[in-house]
Amino acid sequence: MTRVLYLIACAAGPTEHVDDGLRAAQAEGWDACLVLTPSAARWWEPRLAELAALTGHPVRSQYKLPGEKDALPKCDAMLVAPLSCTSLCKWGAGIADTLALGLVSEGVHMGIPVLAMPYFNRAQGAQPAVARAVETLRSQGVVYLDGAEGYEPHPPRHGNAAGFPWDRALDATATAARREPHG
Repeated sequence: MTRVLYLIACAAGPTEHVDDGLRAAQAEGWDACLVLTPSAARWWEPRLAELAALTGHPVRSQYKLPGEKDALPKCDAMLVAPLSCTSLCKWGAGIADTLALGLVSEGVHMGIPVLAMPYFNRAQGAQPAVARAVETLRSQGVVYLDGAEGYEPHPPRHGNAAGFPWDRALDATATAARREPHG
């Protein structure tokens, strides 16, 4: 049985290469569904149909209307990658004003493995709100992938969006999904 992954991407550099992340997830056997923050969806707007064709699912970035059926299958894991500094701080503060943040805010409390790999620079990461948000999310059970197991913030203006470590994020997600059966 194919496991379903929600790949949730924020408006951070590697989102320009989210199709690489989707292909990597599919190569590892995931049925990958893409959810974008509204800002990230604007980046891909001219090519959203391409992403939908790649995944076989609609690309979501907005909450559905009351009474509408879910457009995506139930997931086995959620991976927020890349996670922007802004979305990290909002999520850690409990602000679920986008579909992307609403899904993970609920998912972690529904027994779904939720992982997050950041992508932002050291100057952004130095904000005290960042450490508080990471601590808050980890205390809820979110697997925050930083350092050797994930992504370490880069110097300002020296990020390598094309070199984002999708493989590390997906390996950690597969491990977490094997450990945490839910239903």
